[in-house]
Amino acid sequence: MSTAVEVVALHVSPVHAYEGRPADGPRPDPGPVSRDHVVVRAGLGLVGDRYFNHPAHRTAAVTVFAVEALEHVADGLGLSTVPGPLVVRRNVVLRGFDVDGLDRDAVFTLDTGDGPVRFRTHRPANPCGWMNAVIAPGAMRALRGRGGKRCVPLDDGLLRLGPATLTA
Repeated sequence: MSTAVEVVALHVSPVHAYEGRPADGPRPDPGPVSRDHVVVRAGLGLVGDRYFNHPAHRTAAVTVFAVEALEHVADGLGLSTVPGPLVVRRNVVLRGFDVDGLDRDAVFTLDTGDGPVRFRTHRPANPCGWMNAVIAPGAMRALRGRGGKRCVPLDDGLLRLGPATLTA
């Protein structure tokens, strides 16, 4: 089944900004983390990301997230604005598809215009206590079951911001 989606954010960071205690605040990122495109390598992840070719994360090197989860958080917590899509630190943020509804080991394809890139889901990307610090108190609980999926890329390719087709 093919679905028209939108890639609303792409995030690649060489370091983990949410380390230590949430009360101390996140580390500053060493450079731009928001991208207009990312290079995907089969079995390795996103070029330039901290989990690229990291043995412990081979089956979970890319995180995919639905921006609608942030809209749910904003509604549920009574926030005046929806948090920006990069605050959750997921690599690929989509609009228009229930990412959390994908089963473990499901294969889906994302095509942003440069050819299809297949991913295999591995496990949920569970939210952590940092969400309460960077979004609002209660955000971690509001994101339970809506934190996205950790995936392994099965193809080399390129993903871009904007309209895309997701086939699941």
